[in-house]
Amino acid sequence: MLGNKKIEPGLRLKTIREKLGLRFREVEHASNLIAQRHGRQDFVMGLSRLADIENKGVVPNIHRLYTLCALYRLDLQEVLGWYDVPLDDIWRDAAHLKPPKSHPLQMREPGDRAVSLPIALEPGADFSQTTYLSRAIQEWGRIPLSLLDNLNMEDYRYGLIGYEDRRMYPLLQPGALVQIDETRNKIASDGWTGEFDRPIYFLELRDEYVCCWCSLHEGKLILQHHPSAPAVPEILDFPRDADVLGQVVGVAMQLDVKPNRQKKSQKKKSRSAVAPR
Repeated sequence: MLGNKKIEPGLRLKTIREKLGLRFREVEHASNLIAQRHGRQDFVMGLSRLADIENKGVVPNIHRLYTLCALYRLDLQEVLGWYDVPLDDIWRDAAHLKPPKSHPLQMREPGDRAVSLPIALEPGADFSQTTYLSRAIQEWGRIPLSLLDNLNMEDYRYGLIGYEDRRMYPLLQPGALVQIDETRNKIASDGWTGEFDRPIYFLELRDEYVCCWCSLHEGKLILQHHPSAPAVPEILDFPRDADVLGQVVGVAMQLDVKPNRQKKSQKKKSRSAVAPR
């Protein structure tokens, strides 16, 4: 940045190329090698296209942007930011749409980001008892996400309960984030004492994902919903019609979703009040 003036991405790329001592033809030749390696001509950076990117503000496609980042030793995430593609905001932007059906989370957190975590707690805080964390935490700090690798988070997958999915309500609220252990993908037939310790499974069906209790009987998979849920059990051929992705071993959710239910009931009432034409 020069003062408050933003440097154009093309000019940045040109400056970096010149600092590296690279000529147009050298970039073109190297891009052809990348294209050959990946078997895709989209990676090729032609002479005229490189000139347009540097001097005319032309935005490179994703393959050419990858080529330039590779050849200039640049961080792809940072360069996307030059073109106003804020990968750091991808989770915030995802919140603008709330899919009604449950689904696994395919997005990953952009690499090497930092998160705010408590780094100093009030002396004598007793976490064996229910604790008001906002008062127990004395100091917050920014911790690189790479330091959390030792938590072995890659052993789990994550899913989001659909905002209209009430199969397991109130145990799992709509919008709940669930942690899935893929190693626990066998349907248990016993071993629990009540609804709170009965295994909940995350499944992939032909056209949707489902999170609920399950039981197997003579090749039939029975999807059992919570007794409070406005739904009846579903019976599927197994394993033809369903794939068990794993067992839910963790959950994060808000407890109050009644306003949404009230809004829906109000909509239904307003519809029923319209006289037929």
